[in-house]
Parts: sequence; structure tokens; C-alpha cells
Amino acid sequence: QVQLVESGGGLVQAGGSLRLSCAASGRTFSDYSLGWFRQTPGKEREFVAAMRWAGRSTYYADYADSVKGRFAISRDNAENTVYLQMNSLKPEDTAVYYCAAGLSWDIYSPKNYDYWGQGTQITVSS
Repeated sequence: QVQLVESGGGLVQAGGSLRLSCAASGRTFSDYSLGWFRQTPGKEREFVAAMRWAGRSTYYADYADSVKGRFAISRDNAENTVYLQMNSLKPEDTAVYYCAAGLSWDIYSPKNYDYWGQGTQITVSS
């Protein structure tokens, strides 16, 4: 079992930056795919960024088109923590952000993740 606890959310002005952290407990998650998703009222939870193991110490990361070049996902396996660095934030980035862990190499669907953080609100003001 993996428990995920998020931190780092809050209110930020457009163009600003935030860094989200997601700390895992319960077991080492070096073998897990780790993802970030976001959700707004009335919409399905959408993929933002994710990272999966790609051989030895190599990891593969991908991003939604809407955040490419602005967001960066990283992980620290020793600390069982995944991060989402968010730069050049836009009002349309406003959402509840969730971190997730799973064992599927299909990292894009929320249905492939078994463990979820509690969610943290990101609000970007105009």
C-alpha cells in the first residue's frame, strides 16, 4: 500500500510559480509510475504530467500539451517524493491537483493509478 500526501498548493498570480510535493509512505515507490492530474468542477480528471521507469536509472516523463515547457515533474526515490514544478502559471491552470501512483506503463489515464493524494487547490489569479 502507498499513501500519498500533497503539499505546496495555494494562490499565485498569473506568471508566477509554485512547486507541489507529494510524499509517499507505506513502501518504496521506485517501481511505480507517478503522475499529476488536475480537476475542475464539472470536468473529468485530466492528465497533467507523469513519469515512469524506463530502464536501470532512466525514467520517462511526459506532459499534457497545455503545460509543456512550463511544468516539470521530478522524483526522489530515496525520499519517496514526487514534485511538480509549475512555472508561468495561467488562470486556466486553476484546479485541484492530485498526485497518483500506479504500476501501469500507460501513464496517461487516471484509471491506471491505484493510489491518490488528497488533492491540493491551485488558484491562479489574473
